[in-house]
Amino acid sequence: MRRYDGRRVLVTGAGSGIGQGVALRLLEEGARLVAADISESGLAATVDAVPADQRDRLRTRTVDIANPESARAAVSDAVEFLGGLDVLVNAAGILRAAHTHEMPFEDWNKVIGVNLTGTFLMIQSALPHLIDSGHGVIVNFSSTSAFGSNPYMAAYSASKAGVNALTHSIALEYVKKGLRAVNIVPGGISTGITSGLELPADADWTLMARLPGWIEGGALGKPEDIAGVVAMAASDDGRYMTGTELRVDGGALM
Repeated sequence: MRRYDGRRVLVTGAGSGIGQGVALRLLEEGARLVAADISESGLAATVDAVPADQRDRLRTRTVDIANPESARAAVSDAVEFLGGLDVLVNAAGILRAAHTHEMPFEDWNKVIGVNLTGTFLMIQSALPHLIDSGHGVIVNFSSTSAFGSNPYMAAYSASKAGVNALTHSIALEYVKKGLRAVNIVPGGISTGITSGLELPADADWTLMARLPGWIEGGALGKPEDIAGVVAMAASDDGRYMTGTELRVDGGALM
């Protein structure tokens, strides 16, 4: 399937996890793509995972999406390499867990700054180019945490709920300019965020009883499970879809 032949794509968080899975899938489908991440070593690992015959369509770019200058420069460089921009995938994100009454103010600001403000900064910089394309698509990442109750994750849940609202606002504001915007809502996916999650030492695990999903007995999903949904939503197959959520959680919120 080659739904992305001729499509110009920028993916953040592409150095690992879901972002990396999305980048690999869209390259496989023919995209010309810039993979952006704060981690140089992560981007190197992404390049290593790309088949040799696809690498001429790939560039990498380090970016701190929470920094306005860095976000603007990353978009500018991507547009220069790609000759424009058709799709922006905002997959970069972080998670910090703590008792809400004990969460350091710095951690709260960091999570909001990356997940919500960083998504906004990338969108703001990319919008003129996406509008110029005539069929621009923004894919943002929310979470089941924005809809369900996740203890010890107040900042993360709040940031992802903010992404939901941001996406709906963007979708309506620019619908007459041919722009689409959708939210992907993953449940438990096997990534660095989930494997590295540290809950408080006295966390009450009975509050964490909801399984990430029912598929394969509640096993965590994989980045490729999300990548296929993104590939559909941002392609012409998703052309009648905007201002909505696509939940991919193995049934966690059934």
